[in-house]
Amino acid sequence: MTWKPTFYPPEVKTAGLLRYYATKLPTTEVNYTFRHLPTEKTAAGWLAATPPDFVFALKASERITHMDRLTHPAETLPLFFERAALVGDRLGPILFQTPPTLKRDDDVLAGFVASLPSDRRCALEVRHPSWYDPAVYELLATRGVALVHDDGEGHAPSPLETIGATAPFAYLRLRSETPYEDDAIRRWASVVAEQVRAGKDVYAYLRHDDDGQMGVAALRLRELLITDGITA
Repeated sequence: MTWKPTFYPPEVKTAGLLRYYATKLPTTEVNYTFRHLPTEKTAAGWLAATPPDFVFALKASERITHMDRLTHPAETLPLFFERAALVGDRLGPILFQTPPTLKRDDDVLAGFVASLPSDRRCALEVRHPSWYDPAVYELLATRGVALVHDDGEGHAPSPLETIGATAPFAYLRLRSETPYEDDAIRRWASVVAEQVRAGKDVYAYLRHDDDGQMGVAALRLRELLITDGITA
């Protein structure tokens, strides 16, 4: 899944992919950190390849979300946030993605949310519909945790009205298994623009597909937003 030649020119080497990407888009969601804690060397490479205003959203460790399933946050969160801090001021939101089998548990969620550092933006992607409840949204809002809207993940996404409702920012994951046609990208551009005009920062990421069509769609989304007067 190299996105060549649809997004990346054929001559761009593997070592130069991030550097090229950062000339086209201002942020990326890093899945690498789900299985591997970033090291100083890894973070230094990311920083060297990107401009000072580039933003990295990091996917939280599987130990936190899939092994401990949000329990024992006092044991699992500190090390991850210590390593995430290696990205410095280019660190964006931390994405916590729960497994589809994890059902709603308000006590676990309350303990987890209370353990999150107050100086970091955090987003929670739940993949079981039992979580879609006003009481859950209220819990997330106590800490300003964004409820992720995940389009196309094969399960019911969070309600559209929850986008941006629990945090000072919104987090969208557009992950359809089929390419987004222009009409669909226009609709999502409208959603993003509405949030921005309401005073929210918006982080929107498309799936890393096989042929790079999602990369093209991301460029189109950014183009539409800039045309609409939205900094993107």
